[in-house]
Amino acid sequence: MSIRVFIIDDSAVVRKVLTDILTAAAGIEVIGSAQDPIFALAHMEKNWPDVITLDIEMPRMDGITFLKKIMVERPTPIVMCSTLTEKGSKASLDALRFGAIDVVAKPKSDVKTSLPESSRDLVNAIKVAAKANMAVIKPMPIARISPNRNKFTADAMLDKGHKLGIKKAGPLIVIGASTGGTQALAAVLAALPSNTLPILIVQHMPAHFTQAFAKRLNEVSRVEVKEAQDNDPLLPGHVLVAPGGKHMMLQVTQFGSSVKIKDGPPVNRHKPSVDVLFRSVAKFAGANALGIILTGMGDDGALGIKEMHEVGAKTIAQNEETCVVYGMPAVAVKLGGIDHVLALSEIPQMIVEHKRV
Repeated sequence: MSIRVFIIDDSAVVRKVLTDILTAAAGIEVIGSAQDPIFALAHMEKNWPDVITLDIEMPRMDGITFLKKIMVERPTPIVMCSTLTEKGSKASLDALRFGAIDVVAKPKSDVKTSLPESSRDLVNAIKVAAKANMAVIKPMPIARISPNRNKFTADAMLDKGHKLGIKKAGPLIVIGASTGGTQALAAVLAALPSNTLPILIVQHMPAHFTQAFAKRLNEVSRVEVKEAQDNDPLLPGHVLVAPGGKHMMLQVTQFGSSVKIKDGPPVNRHKPSVDVLFRSVAKFAGANALGIILTGMGDDGALGIKEMHEVGAKTIAQNEETCVVYGMPAVAVKLGGIDHVLALSEIPQMIVEHKRV
């Protein structure tokens, strides 16, 4: 069955180009379009879409106001497509905060030529959005990193080998997430005490988003949350979020445990990659770690958490009922790398109870 999409954009040219792009994509059907949300509502009431693409600057009602209205009255997957949703912009973060599944930048000029260049991102965003479990969507930021044609594994960043006698990091928590993960992470961190073990997080998110995202998490948490920088130490009560566009790995030196921030190819089409972090934790923390894989599309982190499981680390996957997209946890469970499958609300207690040296 095709994904039914409704397009809302002030520009007739953009509506035409978007319609052509989506009509040409397999598995997508454009069921209508409108120049603003007021016109759109009148049409959509007769045939409600599976996904809505939404501009921000429009007459009569702006896109952010409409987004908030829909999320309260009739939650529907929305992909923002606007010149104001460029990476890192305030409009992007506001849209994600209020429940948009994704944001795709629209060119400011030469739309007929430039917009088709973003077609792969837009089509992928719509297909991900169509699978979202709207029952668990909360008004927190969500973002996706665009797929890359070359799929590398964690081998591109570090080898899997576990050398005998290598110094191990102390107890720590590592968490990986993608689509829907920002709401899940906010719920988990907000429930933790200030003296929680060190936590490392990879959330699939482009560059320029993660600093603002970490700041927002810090505002709702008793733990201290920040975007990670190279050689940041692991400290109790502190959470490090991998910076968008870079990989984050655990390292152990003569000075203690810290993180290494390093550029490199996308792994599993993502940068940062959950697999890269989890492999480094399997290698340098072993059984001292607790690995958690949350909601997200794809399979990034599934192999890494299995590697952690194989060296004695405890592992948890979020259950299907509480995931926005049950992809990454499902693959991890299928591969046999998970000790516990838990509802999101049960995960904070497992973190609190994780062993301490």
